[in-house]
Amino acid sequence: MDIRKKLSNELLNQEFIQENCSDTRLNQFRQIAAGYATTENVIAVLSDMQANTSYLYYGGIAETLGMGKRGDSKILHSIWEEEIFARIHPDDLLDKHLQELRFFQFLKGLPEGKRTDYYIDSRIRMRNAQGTYVWVRHRMYYVATHANGNVWLALCLYGFSPDSSFNCMVINSVDGTMTEWDKETCKGLLSKREKEILLLIEEGKSSKEIAETLSISVNTVNRHRQNILEKLQVDNSMQACRTARELKLLFLDREIV
Repeated sequence: MDIRKKLSNELLNQEFIQENCSDTRLNQFRQIAAGYATTENVIAVLSDMQANTSYLYYGGIAETLGMGKRGDSKILHSIWEEEIFARIHPDDLLDKHLQELRFFQFLKGLPEGKRTDYYIDSRIRMRNAQGTYVWVRHRMYYVATHANGNVWLALCLYGFSPDSSFNCMVINSVDGTMTEWDKETCKGLLSKREKEILLLIEEGKSSKEIAETLSISVNTVNRHRQNILEKLQVDNSMQACRTARELKLLFLDREIV
């Protein structure tokens, strides 16, 4: 399972209950999204997980990127803004989905009243109307939860960025705390033993051969292999190796880390 499919499953398979005021709340957040597009000249995307629908509002950046006119809006029958994704550098798009998956899992572990205190602030490359990649600031907020505590509405903002010095920050907007996501989460995502096993898997070794190489049992190897798949949110060892390389979790040489 790739990162985006995993994120889709996490978001869309949540259980929602009927709320009497949900339409009113949705309209309030649609107005907020439109306000961001107007005042900051960003593209604002409000995604409704319950309805699998997105609402797009175009600020001035949309004209520079060749995506639409300032003041335009549209409704998509999906939580994914495909026309924006098509302009994002493929490496950055993978990072974006991974960051959002981790952010969702992070928020689910917080008390419901604290979830809207946090947002992601990242830098991605997007093609403009001339086909040239430019740096864009991407911010994402999970702005509303349902009565049962599940994440309901997400707001993404795309605007120009003069700063490309960091990849992704998780920011607490209440106290100003900032955590650089890569340093805090990616490096420690896999244990030393899991990295050892993944490198040996890349070499084509079976669980039995890995067990002999590391002087551990086959059951222990298989348990580590399952943990690797769960941590990287993938379905098989080939995907695990590729994802680990993309996240720079493994050294480029063949040394054990």
